[in-house]
Amino acid sequence: MNSPFRTKTVEQSIRDTEEPEHALRKSLSAWDLTVFGVGVIIGTGIFVLTGIAARNNAGPATALAFVAAGIVCALAALCYAEFASTVPVAGSAYTFSYASIGELPAWIIGWDLVLEFALGTAVVAVGWSGYVRHLMDTNLGWTLPTSLSGPDAGGHFDLLAFLLVLVLTWILVVGTKLSARITAVVVAIKVTVVLLVIIAGLFFIKSDNYSPFIPPAQPQAEGVSGWHSPLVQLLFGYEPTNFGVMGIFTAASLIFFAFIGFDVVATAAEETKNPQRDMPRGILGSLLVCTVLYVAVTLVVTGMQKYSEMSPTAPLAEAFKSVNQPFFSGAISLGASVGLITVCMILLLGQTRVFFAMSRDGLLPRTFSVTHPKYRTPYRATILLGVVIAVVAGFTSLEKLAELVNIGTLFAFVVVALGVIILRKTRPDLHRAFRTPWVPVVPILSIAASFWLMLNLPAETWLRFGIWMVIGVIVYFAYGRRHSRLGQVGADAKF
Repeated sequence: MNSPFRTKTVEQSIRDTEEPEHALRKSLSAWDLTVFGVGVIIGTGIFVLTGIAARNNAGPATALAFVAAGIVCALAALCYAEFASTVPVAGSAYTFSYASIGELPAWIIGWDLVLEFALGTAVVAVGWSGYVRHLMDTNLGWTLPTSLSGPDAGGHFDLLAFLLVLVLTWILVVGTKLSARITAVVVAIKVTVVLLVIIAGLFFIKSDNYSPFIPPAQPQAEGVSGWHSPLVQLLFGYEPTNFGVMGIFTAASLIFFAFIGFDVVATAAEETKNPQRDMPRGILGSLLVCTVLYVAVTLVVTGMQKYSEMSPTAPLAEAFKSVNQPFFSGAISLGASVGLITVCMILLLGQTRVFFAMSRDGLLPRTFSVTHPKYRTPYRATILLGVVIAVVAGFTSLEKLAELVNIGTLFAFVVVALGVIILRKTRPDLHRAFRTPWVPVVPILSIAASFWLMLNLPAETWLRFGIWMVIGVIVYFAYGRRHSRLGQVGADAKF
C-alpha cells in the first residue's frame, strides 16, 4: 500500500459513493445524458474554432479534419463507454485509472483533467463573449469598451466571460437536475441554429469557394497555429505544413476541441439512475449526432465564404453577413450565444466532479468533497473553481486556451484506452454492461490516433502542458500521497 501505483478496487470506489456526507444525488436519465452530450459537444468548436482552422490550417478541407477528429474520438468513446458502465463513479478518466493503473497515474490524469475542464470552461466563456459582442454591435448598436472586451478583441479583461462563469457556478451549486433542465431547453435552441445554418446556407453556396478544396501546402509561420518543433520531422521524416494534406491533421488537432463532451458525460456517472445501461448510450449517441452535424455545417460555411476571409471569432454569423443576410447572421449570433452557455456549464460540471472525486480520495483536501446538505452538490469545490475559472476567462485569449485543453484531453484518451486493456487482464470477473469491441486492437488504435493528434499541436502547448504535469507530480508527493485514504488503509481508514 506504500507504492504510488497502488490501485483502488472498483468495489471500494462504489462504496465511497454511499457515504452520506460525500454522496451525490442520482437524478440523471439516459435522455439527460444525451442532452448533456449534445449540449457540450456542439459549442465553441463549431461556432468559433471552425473559422480559425479553415483560415489558418485546412481551408474547405476542415470538413475532413472534423472527420479525422471524430474517428479519434469514436475510438476513445468505445473505451470510455466500457469504463463508465463498469465503474459508475464520479471522476471519469481519473476514477478509471485509479481502478486499473494505480494512484500516481490516476493523480496525473486527474490533475490533467482539472486543467482540461477548467480551461475548456474558460475557452467557451471567451467564445460566448465574442458572439454576444457581435450580436450587441450588429443588432443593437451597443459596443463594449475595448478594455473590457478581452485579449482577442485587443482589450485587457473580458467582462462578459467573467460574469457568465460566475452565474453558471451558482446554477451548479443549486443542483444538477436544474442544470439538466436548462440544458435541454438550450440544446433545442442550439440544434435549431445548426440546422438553420445547414438548410439556409445551402442557398448561398458558391462552388468557387471550394477551389481548391485542399489548399496548397505552406510552411508554418510563427504566430499561426501549428507545430514548431523538430520532433515531428525527427520521428516521421517530414516538415509539417499549414494547408495541404498534413494541414488537415493540424486543423484536426485544433478543432478536436469541438468534440470534447462525451468524456464530460462520463464524469456524471455517479449521478445517473442506471449508469450501466445509460452511460454508453449517452456517450456514443451524442458523439454520432454531433459528428454528422459538424461536417455538414463546415461544408456549408466554407462554401458560402472564402476560407481566407472567414472570421476567427464568429465564422458562422459572419458567413451569412458576407452574403447580405443580416437576419440569419443575427439569429445565429443569438443562438450561438445561448447555446454556448450550456457548453460552459457542463464543462464546469465535469471539472467540479473530478475535483470532488480526488478530494474524496484524500489526494486533495477533503473539505472539498463535502456536499451541500440540501442540494447534494459539491458546493465548496464548485465555488472555488468557478471563481478561479472566471478570472482565467477574463484575462486569456481563446486559441492558446483551446490548444492546451486539446492536449490534456488527448492525454486522458491515451490513459483510458490503456486502462481498458489492463483492467481486462487484472479483473476479468467484473460485470461489464458494455464491452469495447476487439480489445486490445481498438484501445491500441485509440492510443496511436490520440498521440498523433498530440504531435500536431504547437511546441509551446507541449511546454505549458509539461510544466503543469511537473507541478502536479510535486503536489502529489508533497500532499496527495501522504493524505491518500487508500494509503491509510493499514491505519484503519474506512472505505
